[in-house]
Amino acid sequence: MKAMVGDRLVLESTRSDRPNHVGIIVALRHPDGSPPYVVRWLDEEREVLVFPGRDARIEHRRTGSTDSVPG
Repeated sequence: MKAMVGDRLVLESTRSDRPNHVGIIVALRHPDGSPPYVVRWLDEEREVLVFPGRDARIEHRRTGSTDSVPG
Protein backbone atom coordinates (compact mmCIF):
# COMPACT_ATOMS: atom_id res chain seq x y z
CA MET A 1 0.00 0.00 0.00
CA LYS A 2 1.47 3.35 -1.09
CA ALA A 3 -0.06 6.79 -0.60
CA MET A 4 0.66 10.48 -0.95
CA VAL A 5 -0.45 13.43 1.15
CA GLY A 6 -3.97 14.33 0.04
CA ASP A 7 -5.05 10.77 -0.76
CA ARG A 8 -8.07 9.32 1.02
CA LEU A 9 -7.81 6.35 3.35
CA VAL A 10 -11.02 4.33 3.43
CA LEU A 11 -11.66 1.73 6.12
CA GLU A 12 -14.38 -0.59 4.85
CA SER A 13 -17.16 -1.14 7.37
CA THR A 14 -17.76 -4.74 8.37
CA ARG A 15 -21.35 -3.94 9.35
CA SER A 16 -24.15 -3.06 6.96
CA ASP A 17 -25.57 -0.46 9.37
CA ARG A 18 -22.32 1.55 9.60
CA PRO A 19 -20.71 3.65 6.86
CA ASN A 20 -17.07 3.36 5.81
CA HIS A 21 -14.60 5.43 7.85
CA VAL A 22 -12.94 7.98 5.52
CA GLY A 23 -10.00 10.27 6.18
CA ILE A 24 -7.45 12.41 4.36
CA ILE A 25 -3.79 11.52 4.63
CA VAL A 26 -2.12 14.65 5.97
CA ALA A 27 1.41 13.33 6.59
CA LEU A 28 3.62 10.39 5.73
CA ARG A 29 6.09 8.72 8.07
CA HIS A 30 8.09 7.14 5.22
CA PRO A 31 9.25 8.87 2.01
CA ASP A 32 8.18 5.89 -0.13
CA GLY A 33 4.50 6.35 0.86
CA SER A 34 4.23 3.18 2.92
CA PRO A 35 2.26 3.04 6.19
CA PRO A 36 1.76 4.28 8.82
CA TYR A 37 -0.05 7.48 7.86
CA VAL A 38 -1.22 10.54 9.76
CA VAL A 39 -4.92 10.75 8.88
CA ARG A 40 -7.55 13.42 9.56
CA TRP A 41 -10.88 11.62 9.81
CA LEU A 42 -13.62 13.54 8.03
CA ASP A 43 -16.31 12.73 10.60
CA GLU A 44 -14.21 13.37 13.72
CA GLU A 45 -12.01 16.34 12.82
CA ARG A 46 -8.98 14.87 14.54
CA GLU A 47 -5.65 13.54 13.34
CA VAL A 48 -4.35 10.09 14.27
CA LEU A 49 -1.52 7.78 13.30
CA VAL A 50 -2.99 4.85 11.36
CA PHE A 51 -1.50 1.45 10.57
CA PRO A 52 -4.02 0.29 7.92
CA GLY A 53 -5.19 -3.32 7.93
CA ARG A 54 -6.74 -5.57 5.30
CA ASP A 55 -10.01 -3.64 5.45
CA ALA A 56 -8.31 -0.43 4.22
CA ARG A 57 -7.85 1.00 0.75
CA ILE A 58 -6.30 4.16 -0.69
CA GLU A 59 -8.19 6.47 -3.04
CA HIS A 60 -5.54 8.50 -4.83
CA ARG A 61 -6.27 12.18 -5.32
CA ARG A 62 -6.58 13.35 -8.86
CA THR A 63 -3.67 15.19 -10.33
CA GLY A 64 -4.16 18.49 -12.11
CA SER A 65 -3.22 16.94 -15.45
CA THR A 66 -5.69 16.47 -18.27
CA ASP A 67 -5.63 14.18 -21.28
CA SER A 68 -5.04 15.74 -24.69
CA VAL A 69 -7.86 15.53 -27.18
CA PRO A 70 -6.70 15.09 -30.78
CA GLY A 71 -8.06 17.60 -33.10
